[in-house]
Amino acid sequence: MSALGLRQFDKAVQDANIWLDDLMRALDWDDKARAFRLLRSTLHALRDRLPVAEAVDLSAQLPTLIRGVYFEGWTPRATPTNEKTAEDFADKIDGAFPEGLNIDPITLVEGALEVIASHVSEGEIDNVKGCLPPDIRSLWPRTMA
Repeated sequence: MSALGLRQFDKAVQDANIWLDDLMRALDWDDKARAFRLLRSTLHALRDRLPVAEAVDLSAQLPTLIRGVYFEGWTPRATPTNEKTAEDFADKIDGAFPEGLNIDPITLVEGALEVIASHVSEGEIDNVKGCLPPDIRSLWPRTMA
């Protein structure tokens, strides 16, 4: 018998925990709740900055539980938003931490985008990046084209 009573639920939790563990490792954090808040706010900022069709395409590669978080509270008619700079984009994500983290918001976003890029196909990441202004595109891992 599975821990949650259904294997698909157990797998969804396991997959989400892999993403959070990767993010905690990337930022040298030990707080899973904080990592979840960062991942959620980054996914929401990214989703809201993309055209609707591309936001939906990206979602197809997200694990089930992460996909639910990604779509939580989405208002497609309000997208895409207008952030043009990396700083404006990072400030949206930093706003999810009203208590402050004393970490450069750009570093936080880069860490979250690195984890997303490591779990999503390169072709999809290229499509996502192609929809973003160059300054926001620069936040993705440097090893990616």
